[in-house]
Formats: sequence, structure tokens, C-alpha cells
Amino acid sequence: MNYRNFVVNALADVLEGQLEKDTINKTIEKPKSLALGDYAFPTFPLAKILKKAPQIIASEIAAKIDHKEFDKVQAVGPYINFFLNKKKYSDSILRQILVEGSAYGNQNLGDNGNVPIDMSSPNIAKPISMGHLRSTVIGNSIAKLLAKTNYHPIKINHLGDWGTQFGKLIEAYKLWGSEEEVKADPINKLLEYYVRFHKEDVEHPELDDEARAWFKRLEDGDPEAVSLWKWFRSESLKSFMKIYNKLGVKFDSFNGEAFYNDKMDEVVTLLEQKDLLQESRGAQIVDLSKYNLNPALIKKTDGATLYITRDLAAAIYRKRTYSFVQSLYVVGNEQTNHFKQLKAVLKELGEEWSDDIHHIPFGLITQGGKKLSTRAGRVILLDEVLDDAVQLAEQQIEEKNPDLKDKETVAKQVGVGAVIFHDLKNERMNNFDFNLEEVVRFEGETGPYVQYSHARAMSILRKAKAQNAGEVPEPDYQLSDEESWEVLRLLGSFSAIIKRAVEEYEPSVIAKYSLHLAKSFNKYYAHTKVLKEDAQLSARLALVESVAIVLKESLRLLGVQAPEEM
Repeated sequence: MNYRNFVVNALADVLEGQLEKDTINKTIEKPKSLALGDYAFPTFPLAKILKKAPQIIASEIAAKIDHKEFDKVQAVGPYINFFLNKKKYSDSILRQILVEGSAYGNQNLGDNGNVPIDMSSPNIAKPISMGHLRSTVIGNSIAKLLAKTNYHPIKINHLGDWGTQFGKLIEAYKLWGSEEEVKADPINKLLEYYVRFHKEDVEHPELDDEARAWFKRLEDGDPEAVSLWKWFRSESLKSFMKIYNKLGVKFDSFNGEAFYNDKMDEVVTLLEQKDLLQESRGAQIVDLSKYNLNPALIKKTDGATLYITRDLAAAIYRKRTYSFVQSLYVVGNEQTNHFKQLKAVLKELGEEWSDDIHHIPFGLITQGGKKLSTRAGRVILLDEVLDDAVQLAEQQIEEKNPDLKDKETVAKQVGVGAVIFHDLKNERMNNFDFNLEEVVRFEGETGPYVQYSHARAMSILRKAKAQNAGEVPEPDYQLSDEESWEVLRLLGSFSAIIKRAVEEYEPSVIAKYSLHLAKSFNKYYAHTKVLKEDAQLSARLALVESVAIVLKESLRLLGVQAPEEM
């Protein structure tokens, strides 16, 4: 139920067409303090129309408002402050949440339209580092938010599975590798061979010629080269899947760079047919000066295609395959110019759907304020971080609740959830420093704090059930005390929060909301005897259950699990 509409309608009735409902809705504000009401309407826009001082207009309108949906309506200076009817609001919101359960907050924004999401995209034969975390968890959360609002997300892991590095890898494997070693530890062994190749080719430059020859054979479909490439890809994927399983992330497609090898010639032909290709120093480019962008380099002087050629082929393939309403690329901020070029070339091709392509950029994870860098030796393996986080969670559970059943499972939910939550609570464009001890703390603005708040709510409900508390034929869910009001208002705003997170492609909106709700609930719990046997026991338990439902759903939308005990 949209309680903001009550305010809009009440004002529209009194104003009698002097302001459109849409204008009224856009003008309404949410006061910073509960003492100033739940909604406020500034009367400045009416001053010119009515030729009166805003404070006089506020007093006159407040006196005419129908109070049936409000506890009170008062003029304070130029503002009209609306205080919702707490009992009606409480009863309505709590009943709605208890009936709808995890479906509370569902909306139809997308009409089941397809939305491919290009995310994660590690390179074959290289480990997944902390650098891949952001794309993976931001993309996963956006997919869940889109599904919540009736879009159909399609998660695509556009693997880095092609390029000259595979010639080097094949040559390195032929010289120093063994099948047993690769099967036992695929990523680390393949990386070891690759690193050794780069050390050896300093003194033996002929290795580069051998590597180029192997990649040429791979491009030409040589059976041995293709067989080794497929094997490296398969073994790498097995290793990646262990990490994705820990994160709880699934994909609908693993079509990587290699998938588009036979689809790039068409892109070049289309560009030629539209007279868009120009020669520049022997290379083939598309002039994008009218978009204030550098030229898009389509073919190098040796005829080789580039990333943008492949991405053009991928964009066209996805439009044809999925007939998407949006196409998202969850890729770091440093690629912003690339995606501007991609959209501009598609626009030049006459593909108006290029407007439906959105780059979802994000900032860096740093350590000690410095960018994580492979060359500088600051690569941090995601698998190790997740294992360390689980271990830290286990230690804290052992201290706080040593008798907890299924400690190992809960530690995994808390440790992995802490890493995901920490990433997503930061606005995606912000860089943030990673400190594991702070991330897995049970206090403060952390994932474990929100999980613990959910577990606390579930504990209260278990105690109530054991006492048969609050079980009455026609329960009354009318709460009007100040302690519950902040919690109720937050519960009521869940749908609006989801809508904002989807429109901004911003999971941090959900993470911050869940922290706010958890804090408000814990404050309520500290000041209220929930299980006290009185007339409002059922209402208080309904509030606790509603908080548990919404916290669990908030965490799910972030890709984080909600243990019932901690």
C-alpha cells in the first residue's frame, strides 16, 4: 500500500486543481526527524499561484485536510506536516507482510523482459582473484533485484578464453607440463607454466615464435591445439565453479570470447556495407568524433580483430538471441570509454537498441589504500579470502555460542556472507579498502550484524511458540508506540527501496536499508518487552516476524544467506 498517495490525495482534494497530483507527489518530502511527521509538503510552489505567504497557505490548507488517514496534520512555518494514523498503518503493513512473506516487495517493473547481464568474466588458466569479486556479486545482486521486479535476468560469464596467451600456454605445457599435475591442481599448475614461459622467453625469444605458431594452429582448428585448449578451459571452469558454489552464484551462459570467433566477420561486413570503416595508418577504424570519442579500432594493421569487434558481435548476438529490453555489462569503471565506443558504433550501424545497453561500472578494492595488482605482487586469491572469512566466523561463533548446532554450516553462511555484504554495502562507484577482520565482525555495519539481527528475531519467535504466546483467533496488529514506529515505517518503505535499487543498479541501497532496519529493530528490542502477556502481544510478535521476513529477503537480494541461529 502506498501511503504517500494518502497525502497526495488529501492535498489534491483541498487544492482543487491548483496543482497536478504528479506535481504534488514530486514536491512531498520525507522529514529528517519523526517529530516533524512522516511526510511534509512545502507550500512555496503555491505562493505565486495564490499570491500569499507560504506560512499562511500552510495554515489554511492544514485546517481543511481530511484527518481520517492521519493522526494529525499541522502547519509548521511554510510546511504542512502529516503524521500517519499509526494504528491503521501498523495493522495494514504487518498483515500484508505476514500474508505475502518473501513475496513482499515484489513489483512488475519489467513485464518479464529479458536482461542479459555480462558479469564476472575471469580468464582461463588464471586464478579468480579479489579483483573479480565486485563484478560477480554486484551482477548477481542486480539479477536478483531484476527478478524481484519481474524482469528475466540472464547471467552471462563472458570468459576470457581466447588470445595469443593460449599459444604460450600450449607451448609451455608441451615443454614442461604433465596431465597428472594439471588434473590435481589445474589453475595453479597452468599459471605456473605460463609464468615460467615468460621467464624463459627472455633468454630464448624463439619460444615466442613457437607460441605464435601454436595459436595459429588453434585458430586454424588443428585437432591437437583445439583439444588442449578445450581441456585447459574445462579444467579451469571446474576450478572456477568451486568458488562460484561457495559464493552461491549460478550462471545461465559461459559463452566467452571464443564463442564469437565466427561472428566477427559479419560485424566487419556490416560496417563496410554502411561505409563506416576508414583506413588509418593501415588499420581499420570507425570515426566517432561526432560523439566526442576517439576512433573505434576495428582491425589492426595485421588484420587481427580487437575487443570492440568481439563485443559488437556479442551485443548483436544477444539482441537476436534474447530480444532484450536491457543489456547490462557489470565491468570496472576503467572500461567506461570502451562501452561508450561500443554503443556509438552500434548507433552508427542504425541499431537504436544500443540505447538499452548499460555499462554498470564500479570502483576498486584496495588494500592499505593501494590497488590490488598482479605485477606488484598484491594479487589476493578470492578462494583463500573466503576460506579465511569462514575461519574467522567460526572462531567468533565458538566464543559467543559454543553449543550452536551445525556450527560449520553457519560459519560458511556468515563468513562468505560477510565478504559479499561488505562489497555491496559500498556504493558501487566508490573504491574501498579491504580488511578481513573488520568485514567479519559481528558488531557494526557488517553482514554478520544483519544476520545476527535476523537470528535474534527468529529466536524470539521460537520462544513465543514454545510459550504458545500471542495465539488469538482474530489478532489485532495495531501498534502506536514510538519504539515500534521507526521499524514500521522502514518495513513500509521496502517496495520503494527495491524500486530505487533497480532503477539505479545499486545493491548498496538494499544493504544500507538492511543495516538501518536491523539497527531500528535492535533498538526496539532493547526498549520493549516483546513477550509480555498483554493485549498487544500478537502485534509485537507480528512486528518481529515481519522484521525477520524482510531482513531475510533483503539479504537474499544481496546473495547472502540468513541463518536462523547464530
